[in-house]
Amino acid sequence: MSHATPRWRYRFSNYKRAFTLLREAIETMSESGLSQLEKEGTIQRFEYTMELAWNVMKDYLEHEGVVFEQTTPRNVIRKAFETNLTEHGRVWMDALDARNKMSHTYNFQQFEAVIENIRIRYLAAMEDLYLVLLEKESEID
Repeated sequence: MSHATPRWRYRFSNYKRAFTLLREAIETMSESGLSQLEKEGTIQRFEYTMELAWNVMKDYLEHEGVVFEQTTPRNVIRKAFETNLTEHGRVWMDALDARNKMSHTYNFQQFEAVIENIRIRYLAAMEDLYLVLLEKESEID
């Protein structure tokens, strides 16, 4: 009997690629600094990695039987924290706020602050999610 691949695994495949590209941008910054264009690209990578992150959390939690009354990023992150999918609830909420702010404003000083937070806070939470889901994916295979 063949089983359909769970939706969260497809989304996780996209998250893995996005996370890898964001990590690459931050590592490049650490080595040589970033031009303005590269900073803008890093913010863009952060925005779509955040979008994929909360969606893969949602898909995984739904696969595990969690039912959401309202499917909002905040509710999903809260539930991911409550169910121990992540231990970085506050960091994820701050990252979500930063993502929302960046998609509605174009302020170079805020770019700098968000990029610094990606480097020192958000990337670690994203990597932890990556590792947790990688382990869960290997349990299925």
